[in-house]
Amino acid sequence: MSSAELDLLVLGSGVAGLSAAVRAADTHKMRVGVLTKGELPQATTRWAQGGVAAVLGGDPDSTDLHLADTLKAGAGLCDAEAVRVLVDEGPARVNDLITLGAIFDRDARGELELAREGGHTLARIVHAGGSATGAEVERALVDAVQLTMAVIYEHAFALELIVEAGRCRGISARFPDGSVREVRAANVLVTTGGAGQLYSVTTNPLEATGDGIAMALRAGVAVADIEFMQFHPTALSVDSMPRPLLTEALRGHGALLRDTNGERFVDELQPRDVVSRAETWRMQALGTDHVFLDATGLEQFDQRFPNIAAELAKAGLDPAKDWLPVAPAAHYTCGGIVTDLQGSSSLPGLWAAGEVSCSGVHGANRLASNSLLEGMVFGPRAVEAIEAGVSGPEATGAMRTVLGMDPDRPDVVPAGVIGGRFVHLEPIPVDHGLLPEDAGKARTILQRELTEHAGVLRDAIRLDAAAAVVDATLRAQRGDSVPDHELRNLATVARAVVDAAIRRQESRGAHTRDDFPDTDATFVHRIVYV
Repeated sequence: MSSAELDLLVLGSGVAGLSAAVRAADTHKMRVGVLTKGELPQATTRWAQGGVAAVLGGDPDSTDLHLADTLKAGAGLCDAEAVRVLVDEGPARVNDLITLGAIFDRDARGELELAREGGHTLARIVHAGGSATGAEVERALVDAVQLTMAVIYEHAFALELIVEAGRCRGISARFPDGSVREVRAANVLVTTGGAGQLYSVTTNPLEATGDGIAMALRAGVAVADIEFMQFHPTALSVDSMPRPLLTEALRGHGALLRDTNGERFVDELQPRDVVSRAETWRMQALGTDHVFLDATGLEQFDQRFPNIAAELAKAGLDPAKDWLPVAPAAHYTCGGIVTDLQGSSSLPGLWAAGEVSCSGVHGANRLASNSLLEGMVFGPRAVEAIEAGVSGPEATGAMRTVLGMDPDRPDVVPAGVIGGRFVHLEPIPVDHGLLPEDAGKARTILQRELTEHAGVLRDAIRLDAAAAVVDATLRAQRGDSVPDHELRNLATVARAVVDAAIRRQESRGAHTRDDFPDTDATFVHRIVYV
């Protein structure tokens, strides 16, 4: 099958992309291609230690409670309609995954074990292998995709969107032999994940360089909520990258956070932004680079969390005896390519789902374990819309903001909001010689700058300093290797992150400004880049 024949090209091989590919090839008999810059099982999904949040039946839980928890975590920027789709359709998608062969943890009676995580009022999280949920979800989906007739392009790096007559017609990509070729398709679904590699301390793999968001920004596709980078509060503070993640389930089972004096300082089951801020403030006050997670009271740790136990053993730590050093690490990109409830972007023919997208589900801060669920729900929804002949966005979900039909957030932004709601970033001309030629060194500089000046805590002075380094990185672009392209993508996304953080003069969700510490009702709107 040639690429010209594709009905759907999926970029990325995580939970959203593979869920869509399976649905398209199996249910609707579409001609599908999957393109990934690594190998098929190498997506960020496999790193996910958290579980899948879904109401799978039984009192006292309900989808209404799941919705309420999600809206609360999103700090006023969630789209309630999008969240309703997530919580209502999520349980069926989890059952679909089980049908595909995914094995989740069960108790002695054979019932699914449900855990509670930060921000959830009740236990509704299913896990696999204690902390290996992402790996199990990825395994089941990869097996399912390999049974279809999908065309699989591995070690292929997507460079730019092909836009013709106002519609996305495919992509250009660099292939393993070094050649650059077009892959054409009637529809392109972007599921390339987030941009955790913007930061020097992250739980994300090396591949998480914001490629899909950067391509969208360069093509003028609407991107929003990009300032909301969620930091996970319990990344193991060791000298390795990505940082090993100590799953939120540990705190759900009773692990406690202590400072270096042994004092508790925060409710461990608050949403991630609250806990990460509390940790950062406490570390600053005490002059330390970590706090501790005390899991000594958890029984059968090795049996319940075998992967984490193995990681701790490599670091010389025994959770039964030792307090575990932890610190916040960049974890999840809450914003991205704006979509409607079917996954359609502002560019007809271009769709997005999962972490790369801004569907309206997460708002200013993602509720724990909603990420895998979002991919399972919205990836297949895009396929359903394509099959139904949908060719462009509708005024639903986060797309209501872009199309000017959001009744709760009028188009006329109040005075005092810098630049209004819609932002156009002018291209930065290339001026060689401003940074080291080695893309790896330039990437390290960029990551360090974002971590120090646009991380958990921000202010105008720090953000201006970060903006200068980001602009210099973009001006210094050179070369045509994959590392150069990744650096360009990181800097492109970083420019939007820093610009939006400067414009949002308040603290909300995962965005905290020390110079504007309060939440301001003036900013109950998305900042959209077009």
